[in-house]
Amino acid sequence: MIILASQSPRRKELLRQVIPTFEVIPADIDEDSVQVDNPELLPEKLSVLKAEKVFSSHIDDTVIACDTIVLIDGRIMGKPHDGKQAYEMLRCLSGRTHKVISGYTILKANKRISKSVTTLVTFNKLDDELIHRYVATGSPMDKAGAYGIQDKEFPLVEQIEGSFYNVMGLPVESLKKEWRNI
Repeated sequence: MIILASQSPRRKELLRQVIPTFEVIPADIDEDSVQVDNPELLPEKLSVLKAEKVFSSHIDDTVIACDTIVLIDGRIMGKPHDGKQAYEMLRCLSGRTHKVISGYTILKANKRISKSVTTLVTFNKLDDELIHRYVATGSPMDKAGAYGIQDKEFPLVEQIEGSFYNVMGLPVESLKKEWRNI
């Protein structure tokens, strides 16, 4: 059996592009307690911990785990706690380029693959009215950096350099390549 160690609906949707059938078993780890010297290493480290947690109870299966962060000025932007924080994040990203980094791990009995993928995202200059309308939709609340690149009705993003799917939360192109090696 193949297991996705995530409860993200976007990851579930994206993984179907690589693997049509799998089970979902979210990993219960304390992400806030994980420390790294370089924030760019955090997503891959979290993906390893998530995969190992689920694999420990499913040693005959293959586990896929992923974690995504938004990074600007050396600061990690996680999921906003409320509308005010979502507004502040979007204001910070406005007119600037940031990194979206996803780390993923594929773990099975005799093999472990862990990778990180980075995409550069440049935001349009956002006015307050647009930010408030977007925050009011509730869409930013479950997304790192308080935005979803797939939210096409809001012109947030000017350009991306790298994987669109990575910004959604799962670097499909990289995962497809590695999946062939499993």
